[in-house]
This record gives sequence, structure tokens and C-alpha cells, in this order.
Amino acid sequence: MQREAVSCRLSGAAGEPGAPGAITLEDLDSMAEEQSPDSAYHSNGCSQDDEAEQERLLSYWQGVGRGHQVDVPRDMAEPIQQLTRNNQHQERESIPFTLIHRKEKFGEVLYEKRQYGKAKWACIKMQEEQYEQSICLGFMKLMKYICEQNSSGLYLGMTIPIVTLVHTNETHSAITRSVTVAYYLPELLQEQPPQPYDSDIIIEEWPPTVVYTRSFRGVTNEDSIMREINFLAELLESPELCLQNIFIVAGYTNPAAANRHNEIWFLQRP
Repeated sequence: MQREAVSCRLSGAAGEPGAPGAITLEDLDSMAEEQSPDSAYHSNGCSQDDEAEQERLLSYWQGVGRGHQVDVPRDMAEPIQQLTRNNQHQERESIPFTLIHRKEKFGEVLYEKRQYGKAKWACIKMQEEQYEQSICLGFMKLMKYICEQNSSGLYLGMTIPIVTLVHTNETHSAITRSVTVAYYLPELLQEQPPQPYDSDIIIEEWPPTVVYTRSFRGVTNEDSIMREINFLAELLESPELCLQNIFIVAGYTNPAAANRHNEIWFLQRP
């Protein structure tokens, strides 16, 4: 994707004036569900011309994007079309894990300790001026990879959560500009992942990892992420057992939703 072709203005989210927001893969995926099953076809049941269908869908998503203060470029038309068509027939695949321990208080889950196995991920490192800009550009690039712009030429399928690796500064008071956006390869593709056409996307194998994770609701931005990092650090009996400057933000639902489901993950030291 040409950087010049994408303009991400992330000063507000739909329905929440002044609140930060970003359009992501899950935005496009979940909002595709709002289309009726026959929305890609004329009322007489005949398929529209591909170009006309792409234009209609692109216009729809550009309208969605404006609600997030994000411009969706024209070169997203084909991936959007692929995602819309495939979303009607495929379930999202969840990343497998083993629950080791759950800490509760008065019936509320404070955090969970989980074991994630070795797995391959499609990763892209971003370093835009704003955190939200990096997420926006990273997700759009990954969406193209998922939607046929790969060596298999096939739609790969959605997995959840989409994760973002964030780094804090030396004083642990803010998030740095460098982030990594990562997509878990579906189980059937783990052995031989399709290669991305975009050279910015790298297939990485992550080792088995133990994480401490806590759910939170609402938008994700620099302030909310730092708040959740500090909150989970206070809850853990031995936070020093975890890495102190690398954290993961996991997103499960459409960030435009009023009660969005996210998690913050602490990574246990090897």
C-alpha cells in the first residue's frame, strides 16, 4: 500500500465525539455482517458486475470510515469485496490456549493466566506519528494479505483476537511509536503459511508463551492502554515475573461498538 494513498485522521470515533478511534480488520469484518445475505446481488437474484459491486461496497465502507475519521483508499475495494463475500459463510477461528489459573474476587474475574502454544503469525511493524495511525495502516495491510493478496491466491479466513504489541518508554508512562500488528494464521495454514505479496508483512513463529490477561471494555488508545497496564500490574502478586516494557493489546470485537471487548496481556519472562 502506498503511504501517500492512505490518510488516517483519527481524532474521533463514531458516536463518541472527541474519542479516539480507528478502523480495523474487525471493523470491516463485523460490519459486513450488517449487510443482508443478498446485499451483494440485485433483487432479481443476479450477480452484479464485479466492478459495480466493488464500487458500491467501497462507497459503503468509506462512509463507515468517515464515522471513524479514517479515509479508506480505493485500493481497498477488492479486499473489502472478498471479506464481505466470505464473511457470510465462515466463522472466525479463535486462537487456542490452555487456561492455567483464574483469579476472581466477589464473582468478578480479575485476570487469567493462560498458556499459548507455538504458532505462526503474519506481522507488520509500524511507526507512525500516532498510535492510532499505525494500527489503521497495519490492519489495512494485513487485510489485503488475508483477502487473496498472498501466494495461495485464496481468502485465508479471519482469526481472533487481532493483537498489537506495544512498547512503553523507559519511565513506563507512555507507549512508544513502534508497534507490531499481528494476525494468527488459521490452524490449517500453520504448517505452510501463504507468503504475503507485501514485503512489509513478515511471517514469524512465536514460541510458547504464558500470559496474564485481563479484559476491559471500550475504546483502545494510548490513555486507556496505559491505564489497563497499570491496573493489571497492581492486581498481579508478582508483576516482576513478566516483561516490563512489552505488552499485547488483543481486540475481539468491532471497536465502534459501545461495549467493545479487549484484553491486555502481560508476557511471562522465559
